[in-house]
This record gives sequence, structure tokens and C-alpha cells, in this order.
Amino acid sequence: MLTRAVFRPRILTFNRLLHSSSRINRQLFDPSTVERVSEDVDVCIVGAGPAGLSTAIRLKQLEQKLGKEFRVVVLEKGAEVGSHILSGAVIEPRALDELLPDWALRDDHPLTQSATSSHMRFLTKSLSIPIPHPPQMSNQGNYIVSLSRFAAWLGNIAEEMGVEVYPGFAGAGVVYADDGSVAGVRTNEVGLDRLGCMKESFEPGMEFRAKVTLIAEGAHGSIAKELIQKFDLRRNSDPQTYGIGLKEVWRVDPTQYRPGEVVHTMGWPLDFRTYGGGWVYHMADGLVSLGLVIGLDYANPYLSPYKEFQRMKHHPYFAQLLSGNSTRVAYGGRSLNEGGLQSVPQLYFPGGALVGCSAGFVNIAKIKGTHNAMKSGMLAAEAAAAVLSQDSSSGPADMSQYETALKNSWVWSDLNEVRNLRESFHTPLGIWGGIMYSGVDSLLLKGRTPWTFRNRAGLTDAQHTQPAYRFRPINYPPPQPPLSTDLLTSLTLTGTNHAEEQPVHLRVRKDGVEDTALRKLHVQRNVSEYAGLLQRACPAGVYEYIEDETAADGWNGHKLVINSQNCIHCKLCDIKVPTQDITWTVPEGGGGPKYTIT
Repeated sequence: MLTRAVFRPRILTFNRLLHSSSRINRQLFDPSTVERVSEDVDVCIVGAGPAGLSTAIRLKQLEQKLGKEFRVVVLEKGAEVGSHILSGAVIEPRALDELLPDWALRDDHPLTQSATSSHMRFLTKSLSIPIPHPPQMSNQGNYIVSLSRFAAWLGNIAEEMGVEVYPGFAGAGVVYADDGSVAGVRTNEVGLDRLGCMKESFEPGMEFRAKVTLIAEGAHGSIAKELIQKFDLRRNSDPQTYGIGLKEVWRVDPTQYRPGEVVHTMGWPLDFRTYGGGWVYHMADGLVSLGLVIGLDYANPYLSPYKEFQRMKHHPYFAQLLSGNSTRVAYGGRSLNEGGLQSVPQLYFPGGALVGCSAGFVNIAKIKGTHNAMKSGMLAAEAAAAVLSQDSSSGPADMSQYETALKNSWVWSDLNEVRNLRESFHTPLGIWGGIMYSGVDSLLLKGRTPWTFRNRAGLTDAQHTQPAYRFRPINYPPPQPPLSTDLLTSLTLTGTNHAEEQPVHLRVRKDGVEDTALRKLHVQRNVSEYAGLLQRACPAGVYEYIEDETAADGWNGHKLVINSQNCIHCKLCDIKVPTQDITWTVPEGGGGPKYTIT
């Protein structure tokens, strides 16, 4: 984790001098007694994705324009910038054009494959039927990219401009001021064993105390989750809803490669009760991105997103695409926001704000969110620069003007036009009603309606899950390599790794309670009522309910095993578990997947 930090000797020198290994002797770590290094910065950004990096770049641009100096720090839990980034992805360059008008003149830019055509297909078990696509799904002027590479490129630009980017430093917790406002974040401890005792390599996390703290963790991040709850930021919005996106990248046979082609699919393998669809994006250099998104409001606990994706590839359309001399080169998964405008929380809190997918700006009709995430970061940067230019003694940063600016921007218009499409699938008309309404609204009404569909019951994706007795188990076909493989074979393509003997970062925890009784109750309810949903839902094989008659934290001969070393940080477990007692926290910085072309 610390190898990249040689570029930041000031901070790491402080950190390394805090503790000597001879004093530790595997004592239990007590966070209340630890001495932490504290760094004062102007702006601390958590997350080096497109939103966080756009924020940082825009701040440095404003620094030059205003003749001021801003110390901007970006913390990133991945070992490299981009290593935890995964998306389809087709990028609408609107925000990029505003942020870096000369981006196309840069020799190293990754937007080398423009989208040349857009198609939509409805799949039955054996047929692929062309259907019209909504105008919002037109990709004229867009680019097919690896979002991982795109983030890495933005990271290089940010560093060139003077931003301090720290990969391998996970934002693990909030630093609060005496008045309860946000005063910054702290990074995670390094060198704890599974029992929470300090190993010889122990180093405490640092505090980055900031005048403005901006959270850009992506969908369902742990810090954003804490802040939304603490400051009740959803009091005037609907619960956020999510999908799980599973993706593979293939180097296809040259006879099947059609550079720039964009295809979206509906229908098979999902049934009519399950929201979702597939994609095929022909990237540059003979690569094809393909995947499946499934709405996490699905009801059937027997559904396996991973196995649905694998059997999708056996459809004749996909089997032909992946035939011949084709090779799979990458796999990954990530949760994405689907709630739209109605689920956007209050964006600011005392001392900072939420940007990008931490707030949730995905346009589900376009199946795009990067442009909105980047623009939100730019607007947050402008509001932060205005705050920093004022008298710093006037209390915690007030970022309310950021929310005002965003509501007056094209981001709000972009989301407002499609605000009813996803929610229409939750009306009494069901999936087919949602398809019909979405067609009429996207083609004719274009959001110009006096009504807005709301989640008035306040149901979360977890609450949409129904008991297993209402369904029959799904009989998935066995893997048939090389077209489909078992989960652990796919997992090897993610490069996932976590330091050995560290505390499990996936906690069975509810309302601050974390004990044997809660774990036992978790097993009882999830096995007896939901047939062990997580062991099918997790796209990385993290959860198992195994037979064990002697386990003190088990139930009826079953116990929960958490293979945290497999975790690809998709957050599905935290979102979907019916008992809402799994809390995803950040592991030691640098742990997790190592995506490069996703």
C-alpha cells in the first residue's frame, strides 16, 4: 500500500514515525488512545473516479483564475487510480468538453473509439428481434471507453496541475468538529490482524482536516451512507434504488468485430417480473464490452445475477459474437444508482457535499451517468472555491450554493426529462406497463408531464425481496467453457487481492450492534426465509451458508462464512440483504480488484 507514497514524503514520514513495532506486541487496537498524524488541507475529496477528479481539476483551474492557492487532496482506496472503476461504458463528452476543451489534442487521451451506431434488441430464448430505441439512447457524438483507463488519465492530469492524489489511502471515517459539522476524513488503519490486534507492521490512519470535504465514493459508499443518515439528507427524497452491473471484456474474432457499434438488449434471460437488460459495446483495439444489469428490486431470492449473465452468453446472438478466435480478458461487477431525480438527496451538509454517484445522477434511460457525475464535481468545485475565498472564521463550509447551481444546470434537466421512466416499472401495471409507459414518455412526452411517480411506500431494494416459499428454485445450466465459466474462474480475472489476516471488512452489524446473537439471527432469517440469498446474489463468491452443527453463531446446523478476500467492492450485499445487517466498510487501502480495461 505504501510503495506509491514515496512521492509524498512529508506525510508518510510523519506516519511512519508514530509507532515503533517494538511497542506494539499484538495489543488490541483502541482507536480512542491512538495518536494520529493530522494534515490541514483546503479541500479533501474522497474517491478518484471521474466525479472526484473533475472536482479536483476544476479547483486547480479556479486557483489559477482567482490567483489563490488551494491545497487539494484526493484519497483513493484502490491501489492505482482507476483500479476500482468499472462501467459499460459509453461516455457523453459534454462535461469533458467543458472541463478540458482541448482534451482531443492530448496525445494520451483514451477516447479513441467513437460510437458509430446504436441498436436495441428484444431477446427471446432463441431469437434476437430488432426494436426501436428511445431517442435518449442515441449515441451520436459519444465514445466507447474503458472507464478505468479514463479515470487513470484524469488522475494524471490532476497530478500535473498540482492535486495531491493518494492511491491506496481509503477514506474510512468522518472527522467531526466539536459543533458536529464535518471537519475532514481519516484513512484506515494498516497492520491489524483479524482480531483487531496490532501487528508489527501497524500504522494508524491519518486525519485530513479540510475546510471543505467532498464525498465522491461512487454508488453506496460507506462515508456517504453515514453522512446521509447523520444529517437526514434523504428527508425530502425517495430511497435510492440500485442495479447490479456484471461485465466482461472479450477480444473477439476479427470477423465479429464491428468498431463503434452499440447494442442494448431487453428480455431473455430475465423473466417479465425482473427489471434489467444487457449491452454490447465494440471498443477500440478489437475489444468488446458486454454485460448485464439487473435491478436490485428483484423479488426472487433464488435469482443469481452471475448465472443469469453466464447463460445470457449462450443466446445465439451472443454465442455468434463470441465464436471463433475469441478470448475473455476481464470480468467485474459494480452496483449503480437507478433511483433518478426522485432519489437525489440534499447535496450539502455542514462542512461539505456529495458529488457524482455518491448522490446519484445516473440517467437510466441513457444508461449513462459519467457526464452528470463530472459536471456535478465541477459545480461543487466552483462552490468550494467561493467558500474558500470568503472569511474562513465564519463556521463550517456552507455548500448550499452547489445544490442551487446543480438544480439550475443541464444535469437537472437531463434527469428531469426521464424522471418517471424507471419508477413506472413500480406501478400496478408492472414490467409490461413500465415498458409501454417508458416508450410513450421517452418518445412523445419527454418528461413534460404534471406528474412525478414517487416511491411513496419508501421501499428499498431489500424490502422488495420476497420469501423463498413463494418461488421455485431456478435450475441454471452448468458452465460450458469457454463461453461460460464458474464464478471463481471469473474472479481470477479481476485481480482481486486483500492483505492477509486483516479484519473482515464486511460486518454483520445493525444499529451499532455486532455480536454472536445478531449473527445467529442473521443466519436464521436468511436461511429459513430467503434460502441464503447472498450466496447466490454476490458476484464474487463472498458469502456461504455452510453446514456446521457446532457453531455458536449458527442456526439449525448452518453458519455464515464471509470470504472477504474475494470482495470486488460492488456493495450488493449492503444493499440487497433482506435483513439489512451487512455493513460494507473499507478494507486496508489498496485491497480489492485491480481493474485495468473495465
